[in-house]
Amino acid sequence: MRLLVRFLGFLFAAGTVVFLVGVAAVAGAIWHFSKDLPDYSQLQDYEPPVMTRVHAADGALLGEYSKERRLYLPIQAVPKLVINAFLAAEDKNFYEHGGIDYQGMARAAILYAQNYGSNRRPQGASTITQQVAKNFLLTNEVSFARKIKEALLAMRIERAYSKDRILELYLNEIYLGLGAYGIAAASLVYFDKSVNELTIAEASYLASLPKAPAALHPVRNRDRAIERRNYVIDRLLENGWIKQADADKARKDPLNVTSRSNGAHIFAGEYFAEEVRRDIFERYGEKKLYEGGLSVRTTLDPKIQVMARKTMVAGLVNYDEAQGWRGALHKLDISGDWGVKLADVKSLSDISPWRMAVVLETSDQSARIGFQPGRELGGAVSKERQTGIITMDGVRWAKTKGKAPTAVSQVLQPGDVIYADPLVTKDGAAVEGQYRLRQLPEVSGAMVAMDPWTGRVLAMVGGFSFDQSQFNRATQAYRQPGSSFKPIVYSSALDNGYTPSTTVIDAPIEIDQGQGAGVWRPENYSTGKYYGPTTLRNALQRSLNTVTVRLAQDIGMPLVGEYAKRFGVYDELPNYLSYALGAGETTVMRMVTAYSMFANGGRRVKPTLIDRIQDRYGHTIFKHDTRECRGCDAPGGWKSQPEPQLVDRREQVLDPMTAYQITEMMEGVVQRGTATVVKEVGKPIAGKTGTTNDEKDVWFVGFSPDLAVGVYMGYDKPRNLGRTATGGHVAAPIARDFLKLALADKPPTPFKVPAGIKLIRVDAKTGMRAGPGDGGNTILEAFKPGTAPPENYSVIGVADADGRGPAPGPQPSQSGGQPDGGFFMRPGTGGLY
Repeated sequence: MRLLVRFLGFLFAAGTVVFLVGVAAVAGAIWHFSKDLPDYSQLQDYEPPVMTRVHAADGALLGEYSKERRLYLPIQAVPKLVINAFLAAEDKNFYEHGGIDYQGMARAAILYAQNYGSNRRPQGASTITQQVAKNFLLTNEVSFARKIKEALLAMRIERAYSKDRILELYLNEIYLGLGAYGIAAASLVYFDKSVNELTIAEASYLASLPKAPAALHPVRNRDRAIERRNYVIDRLLENGWIKQADADKARKDPLNVTSRSNGAHIFAGEYFAEEVRRDIFERYGEKKLYEGGLSVRTTLDPKIQVMARKTMVAGLVNYDEAQGWRGALHKLDISGDWGVKLADVKSLSDISPWRMAVVLETSDQSARIGFQPGRELGGAVSKERQTGIITMDGVRWAKTKGKAPTAVSQVLQPGDVIYADPLVTKDGAAVEGQYRLRQLPEVSGAMVAMDPWTGRVLAMVGGFSFDQSQFNRATQAYRQPGSSFKPIVYSSALDNGYTPSTTVIDAPIEIDQGQGAGVWRPENYSTGKYYGPTTLRNALQRSLNTVTVRLAQDIGMPLVGEYAKRFGVYDELPNYLSYALGAGETTVMRMVTAYSMFANGGRRVKPTLIDRIQDRYGHTIFKHDTRECRGCDAPGGWKSQPEPQLVDRREQVLDPMTAYQITEMMEGVVQRGTATVVKEVGKPIAGKTGTTNDEKDVWFVGFSPDLAVGVYMGYDKPRNLGRTATGGHVAAPIARDFLKLALADKPPTPFKVPAGIKLIRVDAKTGMRAGPGDGGNTILEAFKPGTAPPENYSVIGVADADGRGPAPGPQPSQSGGQPDGGFFMRPGTGGLY
């Protein structure tokens, strides 16, 4: 008995020693691993990298920019279904344990012992809290040391933060594949839905991904992905979080994913979105753009953008097709599976409804074509093959060496890689199964549409295809504006004492350029045709060059340069007379901005693509509209106080009466001058065409009372567009087609007459006051007080036509302009000069 007592005492003592040693060992281990643990308090102020989202003016998503596709979602905004799906998949006892699941650890230890030496990766037993500790504070190293640190951190995190805060961090940080971090981004990437729209099957699939997103790819590993998704559905049912009928239905649901692009999400908005991205990058830097979670509300009007894109592309294509067929893009071996071979050819993704195709067989009457197949989410080529027919109606435009084809086989041969789109009849109906041959235009161009009162850019087209060329010709291409610059010259004259009825001699002129540079002889566009004494209105309508040169010579190029700078067309304009004809280089955006100041009564506007920028917390950090609104806050609600007033402190760059005069003169350009094609819009439109030397660039810039638009067309490497290619014949029709669409629902509002302007009936040709018996060749002309034409005129004298330029040195190449050109009958003097 004593021996037994001694033995039991020994065992007790030994057990006590072992226990104390174990406690000491555990304490030592805890101390050892705790001394260099990361500071978990940083989770309190955690700001994950969040994508910047760019929206159109109507709220539609335009683009997303990020290095990690993540949208931070507060736990209160996460649906209960989604929370339960992740708890079922990862940690069903999350709200009960203190950070560590001891039963799970025991299971993992047993499995580790069973698999020891098999080189299998040990199974984890991490709770959601432990995963937060690992993802935020530790590495992915597979070791006992990391697991111990993970457990210690998890217990500390549980004591410091609420369960909801821990779950919020987890659901926003986890990587779920396809570049998506967090449930909000993953929901968009996989299903193009917000989290509150997810079905049971979709939420269960997302919840299955944290452990191995690549191994559960919805296309490459579809069967395994469905199996894991169904496992999560079963756990939801087992935990009583869904009903049996819902579980049965969810298991049968197909795993359909929707590929979501990283680029612009509004058709035709690629150039606009990229310009906004560059703007944000310049303002705030790369980190803020890709990680700052900015919310950007842009000025883009999606409807107007589609109109601009449609009409600009049609203009480019129509001009290009008139030049004839240049041949197939590539030659392809069509033996075997032509679809796989064609799928490897790079096609443009933003020119719908055009599609790449390969010619499979041809005859005199038709060609059978096969369309490029798409690719599945995993990258595999789709097995679907679509074909169509191109008949003579689809190739009739394709002239070769100036001759129209008489057979389809003259244009297309088997193996030719081409573009085609549905063939439509004259009334716009598609012909089933038939397609039209298309050709990527060599010529390019740009269009900008702007609100002239605010400078908000409503639409921008920077070229035929952003996928083909990211060079934005609306903002980055500096080209000669030609005669579309002349309204700047005329407005500077009108602002300094001249009137629309001031008479100038349209006749040949020679300018001695000095220093052995020779004599410059500017000519009107219609060479050899001159009109003699001509009013400024008629000179602008006919775009007479010699009148413009004489006018610039009389007022001085320094003054013209000052106005060009005021309007933002040029930063500095050299004092050469040829620059009065648009020989300098500028952009479409600058020209449309300048014309907007004519339209709004001479107020400075700054072009903008962004209305407002908010940070990740919703605080506004940028706002374009800086006008003061007095009374807009209305504390205490509406109490019959005076209406709110907008205080506009923007600079007045041009007298409002001058702005109206030049507007009326440019309305005459549309009604009776070089832009008469725009009359078809049927609304009040003012504008000016432009054509440069050798027809390398053609322009039209114009505006209605509430919409300004500019169109430019030319080759990226400047070359002649053809003798008949003028601003009036090529650019103006594009603007006409756009304005017809954009103003279709707008009433025909006339331009507002500013206070002080006198409207006097004058002879349209001479500018003299119209008498009671004058016929129909009279117009209402706008005059400032004291500048109305006298009752009669006397010719005092005509100066020698050999005028000299204001500055020595060679004249840059004359930028021709449409027909534009003298000596003056100064206001109030009654004489010709």
